[in-house]
Amino acid sequence: MFSNYLIGLREGLEASLVVCILIAYLVKTDRRDALRPIWIGIGIAVALAFGFGCALEFGSQELTFEAQEALGGSLSILAVGLVTWMVFWMRRTARHLKSELHGKLDAALAMGTGALVATAFLAVGREGLETALFVWASVHAASDGSPRPLLGVALGLLTAVLLGWLFYRGALRIDLARFFTWTGGMLVVVAAGVLAYGFHDLQEARFLPGERKLAFDISGTIPPDSWYGTLLKGVFNFQPDPTVLQVVVWLLYLVPTLTLFLAPTGLGRGRTAPAPVRDRA
Repeated sequence: MFSNYLIGLREGLEASLVVCILIAYLVKTDRRDALRPIWIGIGIAVALAFGFGCALEFGSQELTFEAQEALGGSLSILAVGLVTWMVFWMRRTARHLKSELHGKLDAALAMGTGALVATAFLAVGREGLETALFVWASVHAASDGSPRPLLGVALGLLTAVLLGWLFYRGALRIDLARFFTWTGGMLVVVAAGVLAYGFHDLQEARFLPGERKLAFDISGTIPPDSWYGTLLKGVFNFQPDPTVLQVVVWLLYLVPTLTLFLAPTGLGRGRTAPAPVRDRA
């Protein structure tokens, strides 16, 4: 549940900051008449992300077992790729995000209502689709039939909306650079588990060999149905009996990706994240 809460919080806060920047800029420049198209674009983006998530969940249920595993494995790999790109992109461009959005919004204001709707839709829609895909892959990897993973996502999104509102009102200040660095690093760890499980799905679908070749089996020490086994599964997508390929993929992804992300040239040294609260009218 915690890993899914983290996904909802991290991805939701990025979207909340984008919304805050757009709305604060319009309020500050006395263009409140443009708020309605912005909210329309945001609403369409949220609806699309929700529909995409529903299509993934309910559409996959109509497939055969092998097809479900193949789809789940492929989408898990795609989700990890997108999330990896996202955390590095945010690390690199966070301090320029506000000015970039302001420039796009100025151009949209000059072009009219349709451009405003499109700007808000594209700004929020990308985050929404990435979130829907990664949440689906993470829930698919960690699901034990309980609603806890989805509850974690919902709580994370609600927390992100609340934080975004508090930022906008100027009632809360935190070091966003440090926040995105820590949560980005934790997402890389979660993504490593999702990636390993994705390869396991492809093995189950017989797209990849070695589905019966286990690297180790510590189910007797860490039973999957124990509270600590469930905790490890929920947080890190830990599996007590992974295949050799899963372990190799997990290590090959986690070690270099986390090393690059936490390198001294990252967000933690001298970079600053956007502060939309200062734009409030």
